[in-house]
Amino acid sequence: MLKYAVATALATLALAAVTTTLLSIPAYAVDNIESTDAPDLTSVKAKIEAKNYTGALEELRGLAEDTQQADVYNLLGFTLRKTGDYQTALTYYTKALELQPGHKAAREYLGELYVETGDVDKAKVQLSELGKLCPQGCEELEDLQKAIDTKVTK
Repeated sequence: MLKYAVATALATLALAAVTTTLLSIPAYAVDNIESTDAPDLTSVKAKIEAKNYTGALEELRGLAEDTQQADVYNLLGFTLRKTGDYQTALTYYTKALELQPGHKAAREYLGELYVETGDVDKAKVQLSELGKLCPQGCEELEDLQKAIDTKVTK
């Protein structure tokens, strides 16, 4: 009986330690949906996070046929950039920003595209735009700054 009580107590402590550790790790989202008129993108985001870019692209293209929406175009750009199709990704980021110029995630991801393709000056333009959108700072601004800093120091 004592062995069972000790084993149960140890298991409870281990579970508490694991739970505390997992809860302290920040959750990195693919993207924050910024529009109130966005379709449900839950399954798309799950596919992107699982690196199932083909499945995400198929679903996003279907959504893009039904609606012109900045979050959809931004995620299309993100997914295409992750597959290495920078030119088409650029088209979708541009479309997202035409529909919603203040779309912070699209600005960040467009800047990251420029970093990845070696055009740091254009990335800095997006950083400047994010600075105007986030005068007190924001995650998108910080992430793009890190991407630029990493590229510049390499």
